[in-house]
Amino acid sequence: MGVSGSGKSTVGRLLAQIVGWQFYDGDDFHPLENLAKMSRGIPLSDRDRQPWLLALRDLIDEVRRNKSHAIIACSALKQGYRDLLQGDRQDLLWVYFKGSYEQIWQRIQQRQQHFMKAELLRSQFESLDEPENAIAIDISRTPGDIAMQIAKILNEKKSW
Repeated sequence: MGVSGSGKSTVGRLLAQIVGWQFYDGDDFHPLENLAKMSRGIPLSDRDRQPWLLALRDLIDEVRRNKSHAIIACSALKQGYRDLLQGDRQDLLWVYFKGSYEQIWQRIQQRQQHFMKAELLRSQFESLDEPENAIAIDISRTPGDIAMQIAKILNEKKSW
């Protein structure tokens, strides 16, 4: 979890390959109205995010019903969003992709073909409730290094 441009999807794909789990990009679960809004540079409201969060919660339930494992890249900026996704599930591991505004702004400026406009980054940082129950990852390292770091943590947990 983390703001747009922090590397969630890039690292998530690499991590899924390393650990052999399915990868899901939370952006793929946004309703078309949300994507259109963000493409126009309009921040999403909590109400806009509700169907998206419920779709992700359903995905988590489906993965669990299948007795499977997955990596889900999702902003989950507010504690309330994470609480909704977490529910009473104690086996979810939150990884917080932490970086400075300036660092992530530079990354977003280099991205091509993404619906998320750089102008929305400020609103994401304003909405961000830094998690207390997550593993904080410094995004200044390479995506491969970060993926290996998280894979090591998963391996140490062994409850997966």
